Amino acid sequence: MNLNNIIKAAHGDRPVDLLLTNARVVNVLTGEIIPQAVAISDGILVGFGQYKAKAVLDLNNRFVAPGFIDSHVHIESAMTCISEFARAIVVHGTTTVAADPHEIANVLGSDGIAYMLQSAEEQPINIYFTLPSCVPATDMETAGARLTAGDLEPFFNHERIVALAEMMNYPGVILCDPDVLAKISAAKLHRKPVDGHAPGLEGQALYAYIAAGVQSDHECTTAQEAREKLAAGMHIMIRQGTGAKNLQALLGAVNERTARRMMWCTDDRHPHDLISEGHIDSIVREAIQSGLDPILAIQMATINPAEYFRLDHLGAIALGRQADLVVFSDIQNPLIEQVYCRGILTAENGKILPQIQAPSSAAIAPSMHVDLQKVDFSIAAEKKNMRVIEIVADQLITRERIEQSAVKNRQTVSDPSRDLLKIAVVERHRNTGNIGKGFVKGFGLKHGALASSVAHDSHNIIIVGTTDADMQAALQAVVQMGGGLAAVSDQKVLARLALPLAGLMSFEPVSRVRQQLDRLIKIAHAMGSVLTDPFMTLSFLALPVIPALKLTDRGLIDVNKFEVVPLFV
Repeated sequence: MNLNNIIKAAHGDRPVDLLLTNARVVNVLTGEIIPQAVAISDGILVGFGQYKAKAVLDLNNRFVAPGFIDSHVHIESAMTCISEFARAIVVHGTTTVAADPHEIANVLGSDGIAYMLQSAEEQPINIYFTLPSCVPATDMETAGARLTAGDLEPFFNHERIVALAEMMNYPGVILCDPDVLAKISAAKLHRKPVDGHAPGLEGQALYAYIAAGVQSDHECTTAQEAREKLAAGMHIMIRQGTGAKNLQALLGAVNERTARRMMWCTDDRHPHDLISEGHIDSIVREAIQSGLDPILAIQMATINPAEYFRLDHLGAIALGRQADLVVFSDIQNPLIEQVYCRGILTAENGKILPQIQAPSSAAIAPSMHVDLQKVDFSIAAEKKNMRVIEIVADQLITRERIEQSAVKNRQTVSDPSRDLLKIAVVERHRNTGNIGKGFVKGFGLKHGALASSVAHDSHNIIIVGTTDADMQAALQAVVQMGGGLAAVSDQKVLARLALPLAGLMSFEPVSRVRQQLDRLIKIAHAMGSVLTDPFMTLSFLALPVIPALKLTDRGLIDVNKFEVVPLFV
């Protein structure tokens, strides 16, 4: 930034780079829509009204608003690298994200965070990060890393680090776990907000959590929960992602008095939704169409998260701020027509402009460490009855069932006729040989197996199948790809999606990832699966923080008791 040039341009002593005329400016600071020209120089907003300009663009009375900000997102959930993620969302008007690299940190630890920081350089949008606070999520699984307060400390001074990420370990906060409190204290010392994650927390437990310094929450599912947390001092991020959609339930808590402490986030949005629905723009549109005042909806997408993360150079069409802008024709239905990033026209009519080049991807270490010769999926028959994970359709929760085991040659095996399928989690970070084994009900597969290296939160390899041979073939396919998703039948790979970046992300564009994912889901349905997205469901069956019964590489986890339990009862 050349301050002399900016001052001279603002004062009219030299031509500005770009003048947007006949614009209706959405002023999120005053809540007004003001007809005026907008002057930009060196990527900075420098003036309003008439200026001499190197280039003039007539907006023909269209609206111009600040670029949108996603206040909490896991880029890894889009299954593509940062460059392709940025290109996918900028066309929808998102010019800034606060990303939590929690998933890659569970695989690669500090190296994963460093990789994401390096990959964020030279992107067309502003990519900021929050530091993962809970790696691993529990001690009942083998993650690729463990991040202590000391491990996080060196990152706090990085210019792209804007907060401590979602503090999922709220029991650790309330019980004064020393390492948890050290992470919060470090964030406070560096004047960074602390993001929260406290679904359903209320009363004095909530008060203790907030009093410790946690400042936001994106897990509210009811308006009453949002109101209680707002009243106690929190900022509320309203999540509208792929797996969790909370917008309609929380709109009742949004009004002129509360909206300035509320913002939008996607959390996890998969390739299908990014392409078919959009990003933050789709949330703004739905909110407006559901009755929310358009100015409030846009404030929640711009100035609110900018102020929360102390990004004073973003979030408003105000002088001295970065010229990140979106242009649209209808404020009641803001479909993004143009996107300016740092004063440069970057995307138009849903497409990124050809001159916006993607930077080369940073290098990353392989993350598959599995000795396939030592993997054994067999389960000796010990007792008549066994615990079974029962899937709840379209939910992350599961139930525990007691079922009679199917026995063949003294081995407990899958029984597709009863929809009882073997499931396994193979540790892939340290080549420990750990394999958790169990059974699941609700997939509906009649033949074959599915496997994925996306398995929250530790991202070991999870496999479900009708035979051990197909499970072995599916596991082998994932390992040979360096991570990814696979569908197998009769030991032949029918469909696959390679995710060589930590077993979580591809180098391919989001559209290509979606095509491959669509084929995988289609094949899974042809194999008998009754689930809308079998791979999404599979990826959460290893998450030992959501009730009731889950599976990690350590075995079956009774989440309510927070302990490993035996398969047979």
